[in-house]
Amino acid sequence: MIRIVQKRSTIGTPPKQRKVLEALGLRKIGDSVVRKDDKAVQGMIHKVSHLVAVEKAD
Repeated sequence: MIRIVQKRSTIGTPPKQRKVLEALGLRKIGDSVVRKDDKAVQGMIHKVSHLVAVEKAD
């Protein structure tokens, strides 16, 4: 499991990146979610890596 935390604003980002954050369950700076560490989530993180921080979750 991994914890994904939104660190930066979506202002000025393309609509596709906003949709990726919304699909991850992130809405505003400081929000965090715990997700399974699978290929789909890794791809989503790769698309918005400049907006989020990722860490291991227990």
